[in-house]
Amino acid sequence: MDLPIIYHPDYIAPLPPGHRFPMSKFKLLYELLLADRVANLEQIHTPERPPPELIELVHTSNYVQAYCQGTLEPKSQRRIGLPWSPALVNRTCIAVGGAILTAKLALNHGLACNTAGGTHHAFPSYGSGFCIFNDLAVTSRVLQQLGLVKKILIVDLDVHQGDGTAFIFQNDKTVFTFSMHCEVNFPGTKKTSDLDVPLPIGMEDDAYLQTLANYLPDLLTEINPDLILYDAGVDTHLGDKLGKLALTDTGIFRREMQVLSTCVNAGYPVACVIGGGYADDIKSLVYRHSLLHRAASQVYHQSRL
Repeated sequence: MDLPIIYHPDYIAPLPPGHRFPMSKFKLLYELLLADRVANLEQIHTPERPPPELIELVHTSNYVQAYCQGTLEPKSQRRIGLPWSPALVNRTCIAVGGAILTAKLALNHGLACNTAGGTHHAFPSYGSGFCIFNDLAVTSRVLQQLGLVKKILIVDLDVHQGDGTAFIFQNDKTVFTFSMHCEVNFPGTKKTSDLDVPLPIGMEDDAYLQTLANYLPDLLTEINPDLILYDAGVDTHLGDKLGKLALTDTGIFRREMQVLSTCVNAGYPVACVIGGGYADDIKSLVYRHSLLHRAASQVYHQSRL
């Protein structure tokens, strides 16, 4: 069997022209993976929209209902940064379902990749920074409730700190949060992850990868997780509009190979989400996101999963 990849047509929802969140990247990523033969149709798994009670394992019922019904107060809506629509509600919920399915497939196959996800700025009672429901947190809770896992390690390499995820699990020893992010960037006020590694503006490939190598192998030994959730944000790229780090395409591919080979070769299943990425050149942005799936496919076959 080939690497499981998760995609749903409703990952894309219409936004106003010129909106800086590139919603079209999800469909374009899927098409690029097929065009470049990184994936074939037999590898693609389609997620379902989860029932509200699963999302409410993390988020308050009032918030979930208000967002889904379009009654969220304007201030809270502005904090999210995405204009509300029924299509976006559906896309948001299905994306959470995609993360859950990715994790389930990773447990069965050792490695699986979503073509969306990484909404780590969402808090229990509000959304923030283009993040509405926290797919990493909901996935963790769903799999624990199902009895599929006990201990989870979240490896968050998006350029922005995973503040929502850190807050949700701040007093929970069953989920370890590791965030390696640009120190001077959104969010302005950071929360406390179990391990935060703030990086200086302009950090390049080699220094970044060496920093990661200083932490990840020891974390695996220390935590010994049943599952790793990997947020592979590409807003670490030197061309990203919201990034401030200076990784190249090659650096991002090396990062993905480093994370996935380190985890998979040590026997840990990994579920991947694509995280953030913001650029005017959508073709280049989509290629950056595809580096996760290219690396995962290579590691999957090398490890004979």
